[in-house]
Amino acid sequence: MSRRIAPLNALRAFEAAARHLSFTKAAAELNVTPAAISHQIKSLEAYCGVPLFRRMTRALLLTDRGQAALPKLRDGFDLLADACTTLRTDRGGGLLTVSTAPSIAAKWLVARLDRFRALEPDIDIRLDATDRLADFGQDGVDIGIRYGGGIYPGLSVRQLFATRVHPVCSPRFLEACPTLRSPQDLAGRTLLHIDWTTQDETWPSWKMWLLAAGVSGVDPARGPRFSDVAMAIQAAVEGHGIALVNDVLAADDLAAGRLVRPFELSVSVDFAYYVVYPPDKIDVPKVRLFCDWVCAEADAAERGAVSP
Repeated sequence: MSRRIAPLNALRAFEAAARHLSFTKAAAELNVTPAAISHQIKSLEAYCGVPLFRRMTRALLLTDRGQAALPKLRDGFDLLADACTTLRTDRGGGLLTVSTAPSIAAKWLVARLDRFRALEPDIDIRLDATDRLADFGQDGVDIGIRYGGGIYPGLSVRQLFATRVHPVCSPRFLEACPTLRSPQDLAGRTLLHIDWTTQDETWPSWKMWLLAAGVSGVDPARGPRFSDVAMAIQAAVEGHGIALVNDVLAADDLAAGRLVRPFELSVSVDFAYYVVYPPDKIDVPKVRLFCDWVCAEADAAERGAVSP
C-alpha cells in the first residue's frame, strides 16, 4: 500500500524542534545548523499547508496542529528506532566471544579488530585469550581460533594459515653478530625457547628445526624459555637472542623492521591456524560475519595485500 509521507528529514527537524521548543537545540541534536532546521520546518509547513509554530520574539510555541502531531511523530520515531534495532540484531549485533591462543591474539588479531568494528559496529568482541580448548557449551564461547593439526572432533573447521617456522632476531642483535650468516652459525648464540602447553616432538622447537635444517653442533636446549610466543618475540625484539617463530606471528614485526631474518631458510610444519565452531553456530549471524571476516583477513595477509 502506498503511503503519503512528508520528507523524513523535515519530520525529524520538526519533532526535535517541537520537543525542545528551540531551533538551536534541535540543530545541536541533529548536528546541523539552526538555519537548516528553519528551512526544514518551512518546507514541512508548505507541505502540510498550515503553520506548525508560532514564532514569538523570545519564544517558540507550537500551534494547535503542531501540538496534536507531536506525540504521534514521537511514537513513530520510537517505532522506527525499535525496528532498526531489530534489523541490526538480526544481522548479528551483540557480544561475540572469541576464544583464541594468546599468541595470535597479541601478534595478529588485536591489530586488525578495528577493521571488523568498522564493518560491524553493532558487534562487540570479547577475546578470551587462552591455550585451553574451549568448551563451547559451558564457557559461553561462540567461535575459536586454534593452532594445531586441524583435528577438532564435533566442530566445524576452516583453515586460516598454513605456517612455516624460521629464526628471527632484532637488527641490533644481527649487527652485533656479523658472522651469523647460516644456520650452522647459531652455535654459541642465545636461543629463545617457547614451552608449548601441549608439546611433543612434532611441535615447532629448536630441536625439530635444527634437525630439519641438517644442522649439527648447536645445543637445542640451552637458553631462556617462555610460556607464550608473544613474550619470546618481544625478547627477540629487545635483542636478547634469536627466537624460532612461525611466519604469521612474526609478520608484523618483520614488516615494521623490529625483527629481521638472519637467513632465509624456513621449515614447513604440520600445523596451521584454524577457525573452529560448533556446526550450528554458523547459523548465528554474528558468528558467520566474524568467521567470514577473519578468513578474508587471513587471505589478504597471505597475499601481502593488507597490513595491520
